[in-house]
This record gives sequence, C-alpha cells and structure tokens, in this order.
Amino acid sequence: MADNAKGRPGAAAPPGGKALTAEQVVARFNRLRQEQRGLASKAAELELELNEHSLVIETLREVDPTRKCYRMVGGILVERTVKEVLPALENNKEQISKIIETLNQQLQTKGRELNDFREKHNIRLMGEDDQKQPPKENAEGAGAKTSSAGVLVS
Repeated sequence: MADNAKGRPGAAAPPGGKALTAEQVVARFNRLRQEQRGLASKAAELELELNEHSLVIETLREVDPTRKCYRMVGGILVERTVKEVLPALENNKEQISKIIETLNQQLQTKGRELNDFREKHNIRLMGEDDQKQPPKENAEGAGAKTSSAGVLVS
C-alpha cells in the first residue's frame, strides 16, 4: 500500500500520509453508512419506547394514586402504587427524550461526514447518477477520466 503512494510523486495523500485504495474508500464508506443506519435504528427504537411511556403515563394519570401497580425492574415484576411509579416513568421519559435528541444530532453529524466523504472521494451510488451522467459525458476522454477517478458503490 505504501509503495503505491511512493511511486506517484503527484498523488494527493490524506493528512495521515498514506493514500487510500479504492477498496479502503469503499470499506470506509460502507462503515460510515452502517454507523448511520445504526444510529437511525436506535433513535427509532427509542421513539417507540418514548411513545409507550407516554401512553402509560397518560393512562396512569387518570387512575387513583393509591392503586396497585406492577413494574418490571431488572427482569423482576415488583408491586408498587401508581404514585410511586408515575414520577419514575416521567423521569424515564425525559431521559429518553434527551437521548433521542443526542442521537438525532449524532445522526446529522454522521450524515454530513458521509456526504463530505462521498464528495471528497467522488463516490457515486449505483442508480443515483445514471440518468444525469451520460448526457454530460458525450466526449470519450471526459467519460473515461471521470469513471476512473470515482468509486461506484452498490
């Protein structure tokens, strides 16, 4: 890998000093996409949990505070009263909301990082630019130059 960078004096190298191969670019791009998907799925999962908390809180507010209530704690079902459980649920709901907000910020950051990486390495996704590219590249020289410079990811 280091030999490739040494043999080309005009080759642009990243700040680390080593040029990335096409395989490394694709692998890093796929890793970034996977990280973005993981953040999105976790945020969606927490959104569902937040909705469940809201539904339970809404139901318990209309119930007598001294009524028995069961809650799962660490896999064990414990008996409590509504007045003991309701504040804990509201606190959990607030914490989940904060986590979702943080995940959404991380998701936006990861999206920007992914787009910057795509632009930097001229990555095109299959089917994304197929309609746009052929009219712009009627000359054979321009078409060959662009296709060898970019990376196509399926």
